[in-house]
Amino acid sequence: MELEELYRRDLSLLVALQVLIEEGSVTRAAKRLHLSQSATSRVLARLREMLGDPLFTRVGTRLQPTQFALDCQRQLQAPIAELSHLLSPRVFDPAQCQQSFTIAVTDFALQALMPTILERLYSRAPGVNLEVLPVQHRDLKTQLGSEGVDLAICRAPGKSAPLMSRNLGLVGLRAVVAKEHPLADALLEPDHFREYPSAVVAVSDGVKALMDDAMAGLGGHRMLLRTPSLGNALVLLKHQPLLLTLPSGLAEQAGEQHDLVVKPLPFPLPPIDYHLFWHSRTGEDPAQCWLRELIIDATSPLLDGQLS
Repeated sequence: MELEELYRRDLSLLVALQVLIEEGSVTRAAKRLHLSQSATSRVLARLREMLGDPLFTRVGTRLQPTQFALDCQRQLQAPIAELSHLLSPRVFDPAQCQQSFTIAVTDFALQALMPTILERLYSRAPGVNLEVLPVQHRDLKTQLGSEGVDLAICRAPGKSAPLMSRNLGLVGLRAVVAKEHPLADALLEPDHFREYPSAVVAVSDGVKALMDDAMAGLGGHRMLLRTPSLGNALVLLKHQPLLLTLPSGLAEQAGEQHDLVVKPLPFPLPPIDYHLFWHSRTGEDPAQCWLRELIIDATSPLLDGQLS
């Protein structure tokens, strides 16, 4: 039977057939279906017409299903159970989830945010599969739309409809120095960037441009290294009295993990507003909703907006 023909049939009658077989009584079936007895009798008449079979014979006070009715019941049990599950309110259990997700991130998010997100994600949903890709700012709508990426962590790319978003916080810049550095206990001043060599972890989202603008008026400063990799920059800290500039969040993480001193910069820099983006196609999915909240909770301590 074609779908068009199936659509014209009243398939709710098949649920009524299941109830009639289980109850063996029009009166009891009527109570379960919240119908009157006469309305349930009319349902039975429509069933007999649709299926071309008497369906029941009366034995005493009980309706006895025909063999055809019993065959229908057997064939309907699995589809009705699946429909019942499909139409039931969706309850998401992260511990049982085996769904696959794809997240697009910037260099900063990859280094500063993803370790915290991954630790929290797999401690609560060990069965999920995750793919992490580079974010494409210019094609963010395409990434989250037709390319099927679920979430993106990045700065706002301008007009983002039909994308949905939540603000994660602000990303600014900090300096870190080794504990043995002469300035470890001092408040940084602009002249210090002339006196000591410096390096920048220039991850995406305009960090390089911000630092270039800030350093333009200093003159005479010695930039030893500009790199997107924190690991590369940390190597120099062992050999040079380095002033290392990197994004906030990543700076605090490096300070804690490598026993470094985190310091505010001596010149004002505008922070970058970070967001979590997703397409409206995933807006109501329970697993996607849970993952978004997990990311927001995991990143808020790193992006708290308290930036220098």
